[in-house]
Amino acid sequence: MANFPIINLEKLNGEERALTMLQIKDACENWGFFELVNHGIPHKLLDTVERLTKEHYKKCMEQRFKELVASKGLENANSEIKDMDWESTFFLRHLPQSNIADIPDLSDEYSKVMKEFAQKLEKLAEELLDLLCENLGLEKGYLKKAFYGSKGPNFGTKVSNYPPCPKPDLIKGLRPHTDAGGIILLFQDDKVSGLQLLKDGQWVDVPPMRHSIVINLGDQLEVITNGKYKSVEHRVIAQPQGTGRMSIASFYNPGNDAVIYPAPTLLEKEAVEKKQVYPKFVFDDYMKLYAVLKFQAKEPRFEAMKEMETTVPIATV
Repeated sequence: MANFPIINLEKLNGEERALTMLQIKDACENWGFFELVNHGIPHKLLDTVERLTKEHYKKCMEQRFKELVASKGLENANSEIKDMDWESTFFLRHLPQSNIADIPDLSDEYSKVMKEFAQKLEKLAEELLDLLCENLGLEKGYLKKAFYGSKGPNFGTKVSNYPPCPKPDLIKGLRPHTDAGGIILLFQDDKVSGLQLLKDGQWVDVPPMRHSIVINLGDQLEVITNGKYKSVEHRVIAQPQGTGRMSIASFYNPGNDAVIYPAPTLLEKEAVEKKQVYPKFVFDDYMKLYAVLKFQAKEPRFEAMKEMETTVPIATV
């Protein structure tokens, strides 16, 4: 199997631009994941985010997680647990409105750093969307506009810790799923592995790398590209020992009322004739379905949206 794609973004500025764009194209078409180095986010900022996230978990989240595990008797489980994940999380919303001030227990320093980090990630996400546009032959800004809706995109960060797990064969850190949204930017622990993606029927490790940002594509990009790019199933394996794994995943998603549909210029005649065209829907309707069916295959979600489309036609704005 080919090596997991690692993209050096700095090379877009030199003689290797064409080759780098080709690497991004291949990663989007064949992996749905790639790892960025030299992405422009200062290493010092990443180190501070990591330090403060781990401190916050120890101070504010660890005891709560232990109490949850005890209350559900998870340490004594003797059969596979399919309705829970071995993770401790909280969610920060950045756009359209920030909720950082409302999150309990966040220190002023941590709040300030996470706001700065989010701004850098938002800029990187929009740069990446334009690189995808370039590879797809779409006009610059097409994907950002497609995500925009009436109030701009949804952008938020899921901060997760995966503590050591006594029964990693019985409970996943995070069960297999595809991501519902647009483009996902992950800053993960560089010492503890656990994230895996499904490629050609096999689970493949996403390598931990210091100061890298892992990118993966969500369901909405699969729809807009009419399947040229695919969202890929992934999971987190809980580790039995060690210090636990940090994961900070930021989701640049369409606005709630954004109407999502395949880009007309990407629809090949054959696909239209065979009716192999992805559905048109309002993003919020998809998310309501995803909330119930997250850990199931994505294809029935697309089919359900297609059914809805035939009964309630959606105007394209």
